This record gives sequence, structure tokens and C-alpha cells, in this order.
Amino acid sequence: MGQIAVIGAADPTPEEYEAAHIVGSLIAKNHETLVCGGLYGIMEAACKGAKEQDGLTIGIVPDTGTGNQYLDIVIRTGLGHARNVIVAQSADAVVAIGGGYGTLSEIAIALKMKRPVFGVKTWDIEGVIRCPTPEEAVLRAVHAARQSLLYRIPQDFPGSP
Repeated sequence: MGQIAVIGAADPTPEEYEAAHIVGSLIAKNHETLVCGGLYGIMEAACKGAKEQDGLTIGIVPDTGTGNQYLDIVIRTGLGHARNVIVAQSADAVVAIGGGYGTLSEIAIALKMKRPVFGVKTWDIEGVIRCPTPEEAVLRAVHAARQSLLYRIPQDFPGSP
């Protein structure tokens, strides 16, 4: 099971909110884990979509709070925006939906760490793979996450149990 981060604004447009809901639902239907910043807006919509499909959601929150109501696991960092590094580092692939400067920072960190970023109406910068629909973004993110897992499967070594 791979980990796909969903990033975007805490105050999305209704269209962005619906896109995030679809993304979360499709991540869960593909049996992947959803990772996010754990708060509201895009993060909440994606988690809600995932939970409606019995998916697993992880929120890496910036404070010591509980995050949104659709989180299965809450990681309380107390790091503020610095938690964006943890969100990006935790992902095998990233789906960015809309977003402001916080989203831009997560995109930059993900790209710096060589994580693929699939964008739905988000920042138009080099490295972000633009996707016309949430469905395409998830399809591509799932494929990328599964490719990433190939590098993390422990190998058998002589003498290992």
C-alpha cells in the first residue's frame, strides 16, 4: 500500500472541494493510504471521500490539535508550516488541488525530494504534471506510488532470516 499526499488550500472553491472529495474517494478505492496536512478545506474533503470508501487517512497537523473529523491517524507535530516537509516526505506521490503559498511550498519540497506531483488546477510550475481531471491525477499518482514501492521492498540477503 502506497501513500499519496493530497495538498491544497484550507479555503478552497466549491469546485476544488469537490475535486478533493473525488481524489480521496479514488485513492481509497485503489487501496492506497491518504496523507495530508490534517486540517480543513482540501484536506478535509479528501479525507471525507476516502472514509466514505473505508480508506485509511493520516493527518500530519501543524499543532497539537485533533485535525479534521475524517482522520484515522493524527500526527501532532507542533511545527506549524514546517510540517509541510513531513507531508511531502511521507508521500510516494502527491496530488495538488488549487492552493496558495502553503501548497506551493509543499509542491516545491515534494519536487526537491523527487516525489511526482500531479496537479489539478494548481500552480503552473516546472515539474508539476498537469491533469485535467481529479480521476487522471489519482490514476497517475497511484501508478507512481506503486512504482515507488518497488524500491522500498526489503530484499533477501544471504544469511537473513
